[in-house]
Amino acid sequence: MGESIRDLMTSNPHALESGSSVMEAARIMRDEDAGIVPIVEGERLVGTVTDRDITVRVVAEGKSPESTTVGEVSSRELVTIDPQQSLDEALRLMARHQVRRLPVVEEDGKLVGVVAQADVAKHASNKKTGDLVEDISK
Repeated sequence: MGESIRDLMTSNPHALESGSSVMEAARIMRDEDAGIVPIVEGERLVGTVTDRDITVRVVAEGKSPESTTVGEVSSRELVTIDPQQSLDEALRLMARHQVRRLPVVEEDGKLVGVVAQADVAKHASNKKTGDLVEDISK
């Protein structure tokens, strides 16, 4: 598995600024069949908001998705990967941190893509994919 993340990732994911509404993030997720929306300042990644963040931090709390910003509910402690790293490294990071998606950022923090568990499943062996799903689900 010598493939680089750049070869596997979804390039140029739709990202939002911190002041955008949760409703806007949810619409992007629906329209692009994505479970994550990166949050940026300019081109630099500063956070992510996931479908789970919206469910737990907005809906379950009774907040308005129209008036709540993604900056208010986004995750700021991120696990990221460099586009030059390998699929093996992505598998290791996903399993270790129990995450299904990794933002792909260059050394300067510029967001260039997202690699998801589904991308891994398309390129890794069935065993490695199965192991990853098991590790994430613990």
